[in-house]
Amino acid sequence: MEYFNAINAMLVDKLGPLGPLIAVGGLGVLLVLLALPTMLRKESDPLDKLRETVKAKEAPQRSKKEGLRNDGGASDKLDKFATFLEPQSAEEMSAARLRMLRAGYRARNAVRMFHAAQFVLGIGALVVGVLYALMLSHTRDVSTQTLILYTLIPGAAGYFLPKYWIERRIQARQQEILDGFPDALDMMLVCVEAGQSLDQSIVRVAKEIKAGYPALAEEFDMVANEVKAGKDRVNVLRDMSERAGVPDVSSFVTVLIQSASFGTSIAEALRVFSAEMRDKRVMRAEEKANKLPTKLTLGTMLFTVPPLMIILIGPSIYGIAQTLSGSSF
Repeated sequence: MEYFNAINAMLVDKLGPLGPLIAVGGLGVLLVLLALPTMLRKESDPLDKLRETVKAKEAPQRSKKEGLRNDGGASDKLDKFATFLEPQSAEEMSAARLRMLRAGYRARNAVRMFHAAQFVLGIGALVVGVLYALMLSHTRDVSTQTLILYTLIPGAAGYFLPKYWIERRIQARQQEILDGFPDALDMMLVCVEAGQSLDQSIVRVAKEIKAGYPALAEEFDMVANEVKAGKDRVNVLRDMSERAGVPDVSSFVTVLIQSASFGTSIAEALRVFSAEMRDKRVMRAEEKANKLPTKLTLGTMLFTVPPLMIILIGPSIYGIAQTLSGSSF
């Protein structure tokens, strides 16, 4: 302890009251700079030369189609940081991509962009916190604990802000899919009963609901495009269920798969399932309506009871106070 106290006293004498904080921050930056080359170093792959040769041959064709790619430039810029910005485990990478898909980010480099945003915002907010702590220490005396909090809290907030944004996006998108799914099923039932196939009805429903529920329309568009590309319909529907992350969509996919497996009428299955979805929507609305009085109780107590008590008891208290003041004289 005496050794650490001596070091602390020396840092305070040399660098001022923020000496220990500056030393710790400098040590952290030094460790990050030393670790970055190791983390960014990619192991050489024996197939790299073959890939480069194939890319060189396909470069003219890719340059013609470059305008059709939405994430090519950003992906190329972040390729060198793939080891640092992407999970190395296959399970973690799959889970991260699924989260990005559920949030509506379908770009190939969405996971890299997410981790890059976390890194940049975390470091930037940490630097802002350090600058603010330095300015605050020059204006008035502040304890070391307060300075550390002013430094670390912005960094933590900047690091967790992208994660919070993704969570909010996932919740908003799932709620949008949940709200529009009963209407989409009713429209799909009408299309199937009118003589259209399931694939044609999916395309028509995606076109009709795009204005009101773009997230659900995007999912149906992806299903239609994958089926047109030749992918198995069962796998396409299961992928849609994974991307949406909504129990109603999972049940819908299960109904369609079972209907196709057992050879039953898709129209009849859609009729029964759409009626069930309408009932569930009514039940959710009734649940929200039943929760409303409970939520209003706190507001009623805060904004109604105190004024009422003042009106009822206030005159009596005022009279008692006047009586006591008169009797004192």
